[in-house]
Amino acid sequence: MHTKVSLKKRKDREGFLYIVPWLVGVVCFQIGPILISLVLSFTKYSLFAPPTFIGIRNYVDMFRDELFSQSTKVTMKYVLLSVPCKILFALAVALIMNQKIKAVNFYRTIYYIPSIFGSSIAVSILWKRLFVKDGVVNILLARMGIEGPSWLGNPVWVVPILALMSVWQFGSSMVIFLAGLKQIPVSLYESASVDGAGKIRQFFAITLPGIMPLMTYNLMMQTINAFQVFATPYTIYDGTGGPLNAGLVYVSYLYRNGFQYFNIGYSSALSWMLLVMISVTALLIHFVDKSVNSLEG
Repeated sequence: MHTKVSLKKRKDREGFLYIVPWLVGVVCFQIGPILISLVLSFTKYSLFAPPTFIGIRNYVDMFRDELFSQSTKVTMKYVLLSVPCKILFALAVALIMNQKIKAVNFYRTIYYIPSIFGSSIAVSILWKRLFVKDGVVNILLARMGIEGPSWLGNPVWVVPILALMSVWQFGSSMVIFLAGLKQIPVSLYESASVDGAGKIRQFFAITLPGIMPLMTYNLMMQTINAFQVFATPYTIYDGTGGPLNAGLVYVSYLYRNGFQYFNIGYSSALSWMLLVMISVTALLIHFVDKSVNSLEG
C-alpha cells in the first residue's frame, strides 16, 4: 500500500514538472501583464517618467474624450453590422454544405480557407485595393454604367465596408453550425414531411431550435472578436481612423494612445474599459438566451 502511494506521489510530481513551463509562461506573459495593466490604469505613465498614481482620473477623462466616444460608437456599429451578417452567412453556407452534393468535402475546405488567412495585413491590403476609388469594384460598376462612390473615403460607407470585409471569415462559424446540423436526427424531418410541413416550417420548427445553443456560442464568440477588431481598419487607413474618424475602432484608438502617444496609463484604462464592455455584452447575450430558453420550456 505504501509503495502505491509513493508511486502516485512521484507521478504527481512528474506531472507538475511537465506543466511548470506552461505555468511560468501563463504567469509571466498573461496573468502578470494583466495585473500590471490594471495597476497602470490608475497612474499617469508615459514610459519616459516613473508612474504617478492619479486614482480614477483616467477613467473619468474617458467620458470627456471625444475620440473615446467616437471609437466606441464606430466599434458598436461595426459589431451590430458584422456579427449578424457573418452568422447568417455562415448558417446559410452550412445549410447548403449539409446537403448531399458532389465534392462537398472540397467545398467545405474552400469555404474555410478565408478563416485561416483571417484579417492579415496582406488580406487587408487586398480588400483596400478592391474598394478604393479606382479599384476593382468601381471598375465593374462603371462597365455596368454605374458610378461607384468613394467606398473608403465616404464616412457613410466606412463601417459597412469594414463589416463586409469581416463576413468572408465565416469558416469557423460554418463548421460549428455544420457539426450541429449533423446531430439533428433525419427522422424528425421525415416525420415533419409526412405531416405536411414545408422546408421553411421545418427550418423554424426543427433546425433552428436544434442549433440554438451553437447559435448562442457563435454569437458570443463573434461578438467578442468584433469588439477587438484592429488589423483591417488600421491597415486600410494607416492608423489615421479614416475620414472624420469614421473608421477609428476602439482598439486602434487604444493602440494610438499606447504606442504613438506613449500614454501607457490611459491606454491601460482603455483596455480595461474594453473588457467591461465585452463582459457586459456577453452577459446580456447570456441572459437573453436564458430568457428565451425559459419561455420555450
